[in-house]
Amino acid sequence: MKKISFHHMFQKKYLSIYGIFATLSAFSFLLLSQPADGSLKKTYTSFDCFCTDLFRESITSNTINLHYTLANPASYGIKDYKVSLGSIGKKSHERSLLELENANHILSGFSREQLSVPEQMTYDVLSDFINAELSGSAYYYYDEPLRSSTGTQAELPILLAEYTFRNEKDVTDYLELLSGLDTYFEGICTFEQEKSEAGLFMSGFAAKNIIAQCEQFLNSKDDHYLVNTFTTRIDAAGFLTSEQKDAYKAKNSQIFTEHVLPAYEHLKNCMNELSGTGNNEKGLCHLPDGKNYYTLVIRSCTGTSDSIPELEALVKNRRDSDLSGIGALLKKDPSLAVASESYDLSDSDPTAILNHLKDVIAEDFPAPVETTFTVKYVDDALSDYLAPAFYLTAPIDDISQNCIYINPKSNYTKMKLFTTLAHEGYPGHLYQTVMTSTYGIPTVRSILNYPGYTEGWATYVEMQSYHYAGLDEDLATLLQLNQSAILSLYSTADFGIHYEGWSLDDTRDFFAKYGFTDPSTIQEIYELIVEEPGHYQKYYIGYLKFLQLQEQARSILKDDYSNARFHEAILRMGPAPFPILEKYLPVYLSAENQKGTVS
Repeated sequence: MKKISFHHMFQKKYLSIYGIFATLSAFSFLLLSQPADGSLKKTYTSFDCFCTDLFRESITSNTINLHYTLANPASYGIKDYKVSLGSIGKKSHERSLLELENANHILSGFSREQLSVPEQMTYDVLSDFINAELSGSAYYYYDEPLRSSTGTQAELPILLAEYTFRNEKDVTDYLELLSGLDTYFEGICTFEQEKSEAGLFMSGFAAKNIIAQCEQFLNSKDDHYLVNTFTTRIDAAGFLTSEQKDAYKAKNSQIFTEHVLPAYEHLKNCMNELSGTGNNEKGLCHLPDGKNYYTLVIRSCTGTSDSIPELEALVKNRRDSDLSGIGALLKKDPSLAVASESYDLSDSDPTAILNHLKDVIAEDFPAPVETTFTVKYVDDALSDYLAPAFYLTAPIDDISQNCIYINPKSNYTKMKLFTTLAHEGYPGHLYQTVMTSTYGIPTVRSILNYPGYTEGWATYVEMQSYHYAGLDEDLATLLQLNQSAILSLYSTADFGIHYEGWSLDDTRDFFAKYGFTDPSTIQEIYELIVEEPGHYQKYYIGYLKFLQLQEQARSILKDDYSNARFHEAILRMGPAPFPILEKYLPVYLSAENQKGTVS
């Protein structure tokens, strides 16, 4: 299902709403190409035809993905499609594995050497993606569609509330999706029951959080934001008559009462029944073969091929460097300690900050493409659980409309608000999405999920944004190093809990070494990390990998290096695993590619 880009602490374009189910469905058409004798019924005259076919068929397997990816499906040859939220179940999983294997077979039939450089990169990315999904096929019940911050029950309402009505077909599709929500949630409940029977149900505190979230969703039923936002969108639909608007409003209220509320009620009851049936309240390494599974999780969410010990060392070394830098700054100017608590910024309006960032990044980044954005606030019914901020990705064929949500309960002020908006907007998710689309990334790659790139980029530019706020340079550096060091603690804790087997007490001991001793805060961190393995890693490991790419670019270009040239190469390559980015960076740094002529 569609992905939302979340800001860290606690934050997804690019966290899949339901993990492996969404990614496996990306190849839903390919099985139809393979007859019983195993020969390929469908052949492709070119690699581009294969990618186009793959994109068209995969994007129609989930209507929310389709709607958020394409504003005008007909322009991509998509005119008829089944309205669906997708499917969850063992049979669907097994079918998806066959589809992935068939996709791999088709892909391997192309001569990679005869492809252009951009096509070779797409080939490599597709091969990596397919093989990564196949390598995790044995861990079907280890996946979790329900998570407090990034689970289906949390993200789906936002995607529904922001579902744009461009024409009447969009309205009828939306209502049909809403009508299927109870059936879809029933599939999730069946999956959770099977997880319980396999001894792999979530922790008790995780189930408690899901139950509380469902209750909060249900408690606002008399004045629900899903009903209110539908009314607002319908009232603004100039393509409908007054009579049609009234009829659709009535239909929406009926469906909401008969399908949406029962779906959340059923999910709540299911969680109540299963709560306490899980066998593990700690990290993944306490499950059978849990270390190997966690290794796959890290590879998937970070896009790296490094071993866990290598990544642990990378994080520790960066933290040591950051803390050393902080110490040197304070030794040079002790007044920075007071200044770090007492500084003021010139503006606190989110829109004004985003416009400022859009202007001030010009020296270090390619000129932003003209587009528009809207800043909205998370509804009270979701504010306790959703991220501090997130960006809803624009359709690849209409980058003119972008939306950034801020969670009012986060109480962001001063630098935290500034850097959050840099992470989500300019030069973060919004900018990266728009620029990569403008540079012409192949459409098939828009259906693939590489959060290490997207969240790593957003964290990398967030760190740079400290120097765009108009502060004294030493103070900006101090604040940036402090933020990096704090993020490193979450990263190390993730490794410790899920790979090294840390208990809550172990986690408290670790944070205490750095002056963080509040028991309730550490328990909350521990439970969040247990619930969402690898979540923090895509931000921090991704950030560190971008620093390594930057060093690679400096080494290649030497005196010709500039931040703008490096950033353009990264944006032109688009989301991909870091080994592939490292491989193609020299090509995309070339003068020819900077003119858009690499082939």
